[in-house]
Amino acid sequence: MPTRHVELVPSPPQAPGGDFLHLALTGGHLTFWDGTRPPDGTTLFRVPRRHLALTTADLDRLTGTSLRGGLADLVAGCLTVLAAETGRPGSPVAGRLARSAADLLAILALDLAGPDEPGGALLPRIRAFIEDHLTDPALGPESIARAHHISVRYLHKLFQSDGTTVGRWIRRRRLDSCRHELASRTVTVAAVAHRWGFTSPSHFSRTFRDAYGMSPREWRVRAR
Repeated sequence: MPTRHVELVPSPPQAPGGDFLHLALTGGHLTFWDGTRPPDGTTLFRVPRRHLALTTADLDRLTGTSLRGGLADLVAGCLTVLAAETGRPGSPVAGRLARSAADLLAILALDLAGPDEPGGALLPRIRAFIEDHLTDPALGPESIARAHHISVRYLHKLFQSDGTTVGRWIRRRRLDSCRHELASRTVTVAAVAHRWGFTSPSHFSRTFRDAYGMSPREWRVRAR
């Protein structure tokens, strides 16, 4: 099934493409579309950026973010019905549904953007989240971005502005925790690696040596 396009708010045809935001509905799930080729069967809803009353920075944060739960499910349900109605020629309710969906979307976008929180305030909160989830092997850019209602692209930009990457930061904090535990507890190297999110002891040993110039066992001997 090809991609369908639905306009939520009528706009002048001459308006530049950058003046619009697109929301992708695929299988009942919503995503602030990032411009990549959508899967077959996707419905793209177009709404003027001005209708959402968000700054460019806020919209950049949301681009690529998948929306699930709470108000997002309500918006998805409304858009699902709208998509069905627009497929019916002369539908008497499609126009009203489109306007209602656009208003709900504006509320959802404001809720996701939250209070004014520049990157300088958001980054420490993300780092604290990483610290609390270092032992989770699934910790990564996708799960971090999802937990903070931002896109993965925006997450990478935050860490890039700080001179590092998400992956490097996670790896460094995990290695610091491993180093401390190796020096203070009598546990196997494999157990330490597993506890701090390394899925392979051999990968942990290589990563540790690359960072500190010695193996975990050599570090333990020196630290003691």
